[in-house]
Amino acid sequence: SLITALVMDLNALFKGRFCCFLKDPLEEAETWGESVDKLLCSKSGQAAFRQFLKSEYSEENILFWLACEDYKKIKSLPEMISSANRIYSEFVECEAPRQINIDCGTRENITKNISQPSLTSFDAAQKLIYSLMARDCYPRFLKSDIYQDLLRRADAR
Repeated sequence: SLITALVMDLNALFKGRFCCFLKDPLEEAETWGESVDKLLCSKSGQAAFRQFLKSEYSEENILFWLACEDYKKIKSLPEMISSANRIYSEFVECEAPRQINIDCGTRENITKNISQPSLTSFDAAQKLIYSLMARDCYPRFLKSDIYQDLLRRADAR
């Protein structure tokens, strides 16, 4: 089943790396219900949420949010320009393969400034997508079979 595959993916992802985490991914699942931030701060939470969003055909939201998080850590201008163009062509421009749902003004502002990107180029769009995930997707995730089954598996341990 989808849940078994996700649990196997989570276990493979963290095999031998529990020293880096306070808890194993299944035990960590209980904290994801506390806030969207706790979910997004957890690698295994991101993986579970991504699986859920994929099932709802809105995986682009977390992929964009994660791309923006990585983008803000860039130190060199050439890498920033390259990454900004990749994010723009993958998520922002009209008819992008994983086009995110943002308002015209935000999209136009990014388009206007993409030739001279800065570390804040995608901040407004990232905030909109974060709000969408927190307000809309996250509550559905908490009720989803994916999350509820992970909680049951954690309790069964």
